[in-house]
Amino acid sequence: MTPTSGLRTLGIIGAGRLGRVLATLAVDAGYRVLIARSGDPAPIARAMAAIGAEAVTVSELVARADAVVLALPLGSYRTLPAEQMRGMLVIDAMNYWWGADGDRPDLDDPRTSTSELVQRHLAGARVVKGLGHMGYHDMEDEARPAGASGRKAIAIAGESAADLEAVSRVVDDLGFDPVIAGSLASGIMLEPGGDAFGADTGAAELREMLTGFPRSRRGIVVARARGGVLPT
Repeated sequence: MTPTSGLRTLGIIGAGRLGRVLATLAVDAGYRVLIARSGDPAPIARAMAAIGAEAVTVSELVARADAVVLALPLGSYRTLPAEQMRGMLVIDAMNYWWGADGDRPDLDDPRTSTSELVQRHLAGARVVKGLGHMGYHDMEDEARPAGASGRKAIAIAGESAADLEAVSRVVDDLGFDPVIAGSLASGIMLEPGGDAFGADTGAAELREMLTGFPRSRRGIVVARARGGVLPT
């Protein structure tokens, strides 16, 4: 297969369950896949080679990749090399989870999406929220070719139309229908607490969840925290 996104080398930072599922899907879609963990890549090298990916350091990954997917625990986002990632397309698949991140009120503030926090740290990069609201097990099982009956959808959020188009193509290549949620601030709809988080559904139902966000319990909390204004 040949990727349709115009990207050839996809780097995935994070070698946990989500990172490994994404690596497998990307290899199957024809991408050259680099994957990095927080330390020495040697312990994962053999397992990554078995699925067709290459284990490298974070620095090497950033230097060689056309785009980077973040599949780390969210609490680690400040360890990312911001200066080295300047100008890069970054797909943020991270979410706050107290079990992995500990008690972090700064990561659970309804006044901002977590992808906006990541964008502030990666000030020179182009961050798009995506690939993090569907469970990794569902992603592993539900990938389907374009046009297949029962194909599931994954939503993305970002600022640049060109970057959203590129990431939409990545989502499509991986086996899912892309749905645009809105600006990066709208990525809060894809975080834990929103109806879309954990959703394993088609595009029409996913769009209904996003449309209904202002009326949801989480949407009301977000609106109150933001002075009655919801992201678009």
